[in-house]
Amino acid sequence: MGGAHVPVLLNECIEGLRLRPDGTYVDGTLGRGGHSEAICRRLTTGRLIGIDRDEAAIVEAGERLRPWSGRVTLVRDNFRRLGGILDDLGIEKVDGMLFDLGVSSPQLDDASRGFSYMADAPLDMRMDKSDGLTAYEVVNTWDEAELRRIFFEYGEERYSGRIASAIERRRRSSPIATTLEFVEVIKSAMPPAALREKQHPAKRCFQAIRIAVNDELGALREMLDTALDRLATGGRLCVISFHSLEDRIVKSAIRARENGCTCPPEFPVCVCGFKKTVMSVTKKPVTPGEEELSSNPRARSAKLRIAERL
Repeated sequence: MGGAHVPVLLNECIEGLRLRPDGTYVDGTLGRGGHSEAICRRLTTGRLIGIDRDEAAIVEAGERLRPWSGRVTLVRDNFRRLGGILDDLGIEKVDGMLFDLGVSSPQLDDASRGFSYMADAPLDMRMDKSDGLTAYEVVNTWDEAELRRIFFEYGEERYSGRIASAIERRRRSSPIATTLEFVEVIKSAMPPAALREKQHPAKRCFQAIRIAVNDELGALREMLDTALDRLATGGRLCVISFHSLEDRIVKSAIRARENGCTCPPEFPVCVCGFKKTVMSVTKKPVTPGEEELSSNPRARSAKLRIAERL
């Protein structure tokens, strides 16, 4: 597999951000710079902050965004440090933020990164190669109960117990060292009917391990809280998620700022002190149209939610 990274829901994000030519914007998941390039093309005196924890992404996006280098600042860091990054740059509020939570196509296509269950590679899955925890360590050293939990919670894998047991049995004799070895262990634990399903049998477990290795859910919650705080009045937040667990976290973070009153329904007025600070622009998530799906099948599970700071 190969080819350039295709930005997901690009037009919907650009429309959702409601860009101002003189505004300040954050692309918190820079990737290969597809969304950022579209933002830069619409700025005149505005500024873009691009954040990614992957060094390769920073280098490649830097080349792509070179024509706008005077108004682009690229930061290699985890988006969970969003507040600190903005503080370091002397930025108090921004006019819009975009986060695409998917693993970029180049990361999937680079077999050496270990994200794909379709190619053999060392079990790695680190977004940032300087991080210590790898998929190898999770698969081979985390106890069976913890593996069962993350497969069930992070991957929504209904055979989580059987798969965790199979891993435990296999690693007693030898470590599970590569992606395809891991796939075979997963398959060995699943009933024949599950192996015939349209979705690849290892997809949910690979998702779960990737989330665990990169602490994606903890980082996501921290980022969302900061992002909603640091938007200027009228500023927009666009978040693209790719599985239901992420989407629920995004939805909950927005709803807490939109409908967070804790007073009993029978109270005539609010006495809990809740103040609505965010409005959902999209009551239901925006999903790709048929034209986008035909050219980029990986976008199939994408969901975009947009919120506005009041």
